[in-house]
Amino acid sequence: MSDDYGVGENYEDRLQAWVGRELVARRPGQDPVNVPMIRHWVEAMEDANPVYLDEDAAKATGRDGVVAPASMIQAWTMRGYAATVRPSAEPSGFDELVALLAEGGYTSVVATDSELEFERELVPGDHVSVEEHVESISPEKKTGLGAGRFVSTVKTYRDASGEVVATQRWRTLRFRPAEKPAPEKPKALRPRPAVNPDNAFWFEAAREHRLVIQRCADCKSLRHPPGPCCPQCGSFAWDTVESSGEGHVYTFTVNHHPRHPAFDYPLVVAVIELAEGTRLIANMTGVEPADVEVGMPVVLDWIDPDPDLSLPVFRPAAHKER
Repeated sequence: MSDDYGVGENYEDRLQAWVGRELVARRPGQDPVNVPMIRHWVEAMEDANPVYLDEDAAKATGRDGVVAPASMIQAWTMRGYAATVRPSAEPSGFDELVALLAEGGYTSVVATDSELEFERELVPGDHVSVEEHVESISPEKKTGLGAGRFVSTVKTYRDASGEVVATQRWRTLRFRPAEKPAPEKPKALRPRPAVNPDNAFWFEAAREHRLVIQRCADCKSLRHPPGPCCPQCGSFAWDTVESSGEGHVYTFTVNHHPRHPAFDYPLVVAVIELAEGTRLIANMTGVEPADVEVGMPVVLDWIDPDPDLSLPVFRPAAHKER
């Protein structure tokens, strides 16, 4: 195995030395097998077999009385809530093996399979204990989850007299998670414009990459931003004309703060005077902030920050565009 994780040359020997060793010393369950626990189990599992709760039905099958479901074997030796939230300060063999595996970078775990063998059925009053030892630790394997080792352990369940009632072979994959490139964080959406019945037409045209200017249908005055009433003659009648997209920088500012994650900074915000005579506020593109000048000829461009938004921006006009 590679020593990229700071393990010594004898790491493999240290791992294999665990084969056959005790992981969990024999530990009795907190409670004997009992009918109330069986009832909770079969109700949760929707197991209607009558031999688990009905004495007469169980005796009709030749049994002495009710029996516990075989698959409950683990339930009788689980540590319970208190032991889970307040574990012993003394490390167990299991803790030591997990630490050794982590030393080799095998910090993640997934169960792969479990085999159970039952020697006899459990009955109310049986007091079950469990012990666990390591059966095998595989050489490092390449898996879809990452390089890892298959660790097989055997749990032995005994009754109060020490007789084996069941064994369980567990196999888990302790693996070193494969490195994955960090997913690109999606860029934040630009703040939504305040669209209302008076300006919706302008944003709809922008979606088609058309820069329109509102025009009074009576006195033919152009106005921007859009509004319901002509400021020159007071008419509520209007239509639009499409801008040529040519203009110049009337004034501008370079924003550094406050920062919004949807924008790249420094951000040039300019008042553009269009050839038609109206002005609008837009970002500048294709130019360094230090190169922007008042009076600079510009031409229209478009950006589509997200599928629901298109906005006009302006870039310096090339000589042939002037």
